[in-house]
Amino acid sequence: MADLVAPLESAIEILFSGQTPMWIVIGVLIGIVAGALPGIGATLGMAIVLPLTLPLEGADAIVLLICIYGAAMYSGSIPSILVNVPGTAGDAATTFDGYPMAQQGKAINALVISAVSSAAGGTVAVVMLILVSPVLVELVLLFGSPQYFLIAILGIAMITVVTTGSTVKGLTAGAFGLLLATIGVAPTVPVQRYTFGQLALLDGLNYIAILIGLFAIAEMIRLAREKQVSRSDSETGLEGSVVSGIKSVLKHPIVVLKSSAIGLLVGAVPGSGAAISNFIAYGEAMRSSKTPERFGTGTGEGVVATDAANNATVGGALIPTFSFGIPGSGSTAVLLGGLIMHGLRPGPDLFTTQLDITYSVFMAIFAANVVILLLGIFVIPRTGYLTQIDTDVIIPVVIVLSMLGALALRNNWIDVWTVFALGIVGFFMKKHNYSVIAFVMGAILGPIAEENLYRSLSISGGSIDIFLEDPLSLSLIAAIVLILLGPTIRTTIEKWRAGGRRKVS
Repeated sequence: MADLVAPLESAIEILFSGQTPMWIVIGVLIGIVAGALPGIGATLGMAIVLPLTLPLEGADAIVLLICIYGAAMYSGSIPSILVNVPGTAGDAATTFDGYPMAQQGKAINALVISAVSSAAGGTVAVVMLILVSPVLVELVLLFGSPQYFLIAILGIAMITVVTTGSTVKGLTAGAFGLLLATIGVAPTVPVQRYTFGQLALLDGLNYIAILIGLFAIAEMIRLAREKQVSRSDSETGLEGSVVSGIKSVLKHPIVVLKSSAIGLLVGAVPGSGAAISNFIAYGEAMRSSKTPERFGTGTGEGVVATDAANNATVGGALIPTFSFGIPGSGSTAVLLGGLIMHGLRPGPDLFTTQLDITYSVFMAIFAANVVILLLGIFVIPRTGYLTQIDTDVIIPVVIVLSMLGALALRNNWIDVWTVFALGIVGFFMKKHNYSVIAFVMGAILGPIAEENLYRSLSISGGSIDIFLEDPLSLSLIAAIVLILLGPTIRTTIEKWRAGGRRKVS
């Protein structure tokens, strides 16, 4: 525990010095607005703000992004409760009991339950993160260039896990991301690749511009094509009691703890995230409840479970992102882009020489949850109009901010074209069920894999034995093989079971 004290003191000093407290509040406010507007969410909100963080210090920029992330995960429950439209995929299960509560005249109860349980879940996750960080430090320090190459390949192999639907489509999307990452001068040798004589392409495509295009522009194209739903007809009057909402959470401390643990563990698995954790937490709360028949009819226990898990997922998602540079979701992909853009490389440095910055991010989550709690109790119950802003207003604002942000990245016209082109590509990828996350993983992890492969082979004089010399490397290779063969093994087992059932019948 003594090893935790000094970095925590430095983290607290960073958090409450200079302009950092202001960025925490601004991040929470942006996140709440982004999450409360259906179709926006954490990923899009972070992608828009990311290029605007260039003038900030690295710690302030990451604190701002993580506060947007956490607040948007919480505020997605606002439209889920008021109009039965999840603000984010991670709030879908909140509609099961949140909207029925609003219909019963308990909208304020549900909103307060959401805020208190979200803050509690996020806080529990932060405490768990700080307690396990010494173990993470020891683990990360075992990694050298060969292991980082293998962990990057493992991340790319995770495409088979994060892809829903066709595995071939997921691998195709990942390969496309890898291909775009090769544009420009090679990271290890002075060789131009796919520049076509254009000076603007020497530095390659900016991954932040790629993220903005894929998440912001593509989503705006999708929203523009969808028929606008009138929300005024479905608006629910904000009635209920703040005190009753707080009491509902206090009645279920075990549900909060269990759901927080589920959110943390699921969030730590790349490709999972809040869209999965809140359903698992909801199912577990229903299973262990003394009154499971009340779930789905407007019980506060259901809202407690989903929202505690939802915000705890944010802390869990930081484990693979900070430790190995593996983004498990669109939001953590944007966060990873922010880390790299501000010179903060995932890996040993974030748990040794830059441990104070890592802890400042953890503490920023805690501070953001305090702000969320205060706003959720005293302000949010009076701002139901956030869910009724027309997409005709949202779309042009987002597009203009995205293009300005792209131009601000490097003052390079190629970034603006990248945002425009990848926005169209991203729209059609989503339309035809190609995994955008797989594409992002290929684009971000490809250069990391290439750089560490070259460095490892330089150390070994070109011998691949360097990847087979220690148990950790062999374990990573085994994990890669297992992940790649996973879909085939699963299909074979299902066929075998189906054949066995037919014989029995």
